[in-house]
Amino acid sequence: MNVVNLVVAVILLVAALNTIVPLRLDPLSGFSFAAGFVLTDLAGQTVVVGSFLAWLLWLFGGTLGTLGQVAFWLELAAGVIFGIVFLVGLDSRRLVTRALAQTSTGPITMSPEQRHGVWNRWWRSLRAVPLRGKRIQATKNIRYTDAASGVHLLDLYRTSATKAGAPVMVFIHGGAWVLGDKREQGRPMMFELASRGWLCVSVNYQLSPKATWPEHIVDVNRALLWVKKHIAEYGGDPTRVAISGGSAGGQLCALAALTGDDPAFKPGFEDADLSTIACVTLYGVHDMTADRSLSGRHGSGLKILLERKVMKVPMAQDRQRFVNASPIYRVRSDAPPFLIFQGTNDTLVAPSVGRAFASALRGVSKAPVTYVEFPLAQHAFDVYCSPRCTATVQGIVAFLDSVLAGVGQPS
Repeated sequence: MNVVNLVVAVILLVAALNTIVPLRLDPLSGFSFAAGFVLTDLAGQTVVVGSFLAWLLWLFGGTLGTLGQVAFWLELAAGVIFGIVFLVGLDSRRLVTRALAQTSTGPITMSPEQRHGVWNRWWRSLRAVPLRGKRIQATKNIRYTDAASGVHLLDLYRTSATKAGAPVMVFIHGGAWVLGDKREQGRPMMFELASRGWLCVSVNYQLSPKATWPEHIVDVNRALLWVKKHIAEYGGDPTRVAISGGSAGGQLCALAALTGDDPAFKPGFEDADLSTIACVTLYGVHDMTADRSLSGRHGSGLKILLERKVMKVPMAQDRQRFVNASPIYRVRSDAPPFLIFQGTNDTLVAPSVGRAFASALRGVSKAPVTYVEFPLAQHAFDVYCSPRCTATVQGIVAFLDSVLAGVGQPS
């Protein structure tokens, strides 16, 4: 039994170390993310489960002998690391509050009401999995194009108390442009906003390798066009549409917010007004050129993915295509307000990319720009309910409330 205990202890310690010193060398960075993003944000639950396993192994003699003693100390070290990670996550709200106070156009204050979750109560962090609940109504698989496709679908989330003229949040899922689904991501944010009177829209779009860029962003713009034309039928206000997304979805939402007037991304509806009142991007891929000065070691893997599966053309042959797809090269003075989130331990998107994008926006945009950086946070830190996810949603609520106050109520 002490051998089993030692094996468990080694696994726990390696997993714990991965949450504080993740591997950033491709292709190991992907494995580091897969092994670490759940344990990082659910570090509290990991401590509880790990302690229970250690107790069971002790009960059956797993700590006897030299191997058992070594296992005990390794498990203790892992528990301490996970405990530190958990405490760092608990500090997230302070970091969000500080970042809002440092918004480019002036401080944004988080009120007590914004700190108090309507859907996102404290006990959801214990359960972790973001289940919708009975209060939030879902209208699923609405087709947003005339194409007879099973891809161009979106879901709506609202409550029975949602009033006519509700502000609208459009969410774009991530997945490296090759996987993912509208049902999987952004749920804590959408459920909280829906509980606060928003109408939330989660969008599917064509994925590579079947789809070739720019079909992905064209689909996002088609979904925005549908929202502008039809959301009033469901109680939404087409003049108050915000957009958000994570990872590849962060790139797509940022690009949509910055290039709403680019006819290349709106074939057949070039004159449509796709403007948004705000953009919330989470760990987005804001540079698609794999610039090593920004992406570092992350750049080589991104370049291979884009050239082989997404763009389907070598960057050396058509670099402008990659530049045009990069939000960091599309910043503009009339950009909508931006709230940008990034984690320091992200092994899929270099933290320097988020910092550079925020800096570029701050340098030209007349609208508010807020940048939030979370220590030890991995990619996809908002997928499960956790203290960090709760703080993220609280910050989004405060930021969007500030934007709405500036936009005003519908006439």
